[in-house]
Amino acid sequence: MSSMMRFVLPALAAASTAYAASCSVSATTTLQNSGDATALASCKTFSGSITIATGTTDPIDLSGIQKIDGDLVIKNNSGIQQISSTSLTEIAGVFNLDTVQVLNQVNFPKLATVESLKWNALPNLQNLNFDNQITKASVIDIQNTQLQTLKGINVATIDTLYIANNRYIGDIAMQLGNVTKSLTLEANNPEVNVTFSNLIWAFNMTFRNCSSISIPSLESLNGSMGFYGNVITGFNAPNLTKVGGALAFVSNTELTNISLPLLTEVSANLQIANNTKLQKVDGLPALKTIGGALDFNGNMSEIAIPSLNDVKGAFNLQSTGNVQDTCDNFFKPLKSKGKIQGKFVCVGSVAKPGGEGSTPSVTGTGAGAKKTGAASSLNAPGGAAVGLMGLAAALFL
Repeated sequence: MSSMMRFVLPALAAASTAYAASCSVSATTTLQNSGDATALASCKTFSGSITIATGTTDPIDLSGIQKIDGDLVIKNNSGIQQISSTSLTEIAGVFNLDTVQVLNQVNFPKLATVESLKWNALPNLQNLNFDNQITKASVIDIQNTQLQTLKGINVATIDTLYIANNRYIGDIAMQLGNVTKSLTLEANNPEVNVTFSNLIWAFNMTFRNCSSISIPSLESLNGSMGFYGNVITGFNAPNLTKVGGALAFVSNTELTNISLPLLTEVSANLQIANNTKLQKVDGLPALKTIGGALDFNGNMSEIAIPSLNDVKGAFNLQSTGNVQDTCDNFFKPLKSKGKIQGKFVCVGSVAKPGGEGSTPSVTGTGAGAKKTGAASSLNAPGGAAVGLMGLAAALFL
């Protein structure tokens, strides 16, 4: 071996070691400026987490890196306006943007996979650039932004989806087919249109303050589903056969129609309350079993649940409409046969219909009823659907 090679080979080995060290860290690498970001451009895979310093004002460009094995984080930064990468395809940890006041550009045209996307308090972020679309994520949690669209986020399966307090979003639509833990949409643009055309199976789902909700393929719900304070005119789930928890429609001011033609069982409570324009409840023709309580109150003038055969909890039906014939001829016989197992109130022509436990004040021809117990939280619009599940047992008391 020549004397020159004796020097060159160790030098190459040292350079290789230095390269490996710069792309693999045991702790978090903190970038102070754009130069620090550029220094990582040779790392196709960065093994570790990257955070942007709170005082950074430079635009941060992570182009060159294709995968981050850890997290990518910006928190409590009042100066940075842009973060981008033309090459990054995967973040194996959390993509976390939290309280970044002037951030207005998030440009990751090739990003397709994140473990968790958690964004909060981004008052100047209006648009995304995820041209390739994020199609894989376990958690998506987006709150308090000015985003006008979620275009570019198009996951098929997710554990948790939480979209809240984004006042400018006009549409939420994804190829989503499976929700393993929870889906919650609340306090976004009151005119937001929600479409999950491929959603077949979910655990818990809560919808608040939505203008329209379309989940036509839904077949099975292992947990609970609640609709609170929406301005939807109707809800239709033509393929849904069973709700494994509670089902609630509360304070949806424009709701006129509920259609669940194949639904046979609600395993916990069924609540339809304070939906001002809902005159008829006739879209549950196959419903046989309610594993908790039935609690209806509002302005209904027609109620038909012809297949109902088993209510394991309390039964409360109070309406301003004259539904007394239905009470007397259908529901009371069910109670007398033991098919309604909990306490029973069924009254029409009520001045102020209330939830389970309230005393009906009859104004017309309806029969009176005695108070059945303490007021129940079933009729509270703020209660999440999942919270209804634990109430069924209490309603027997």
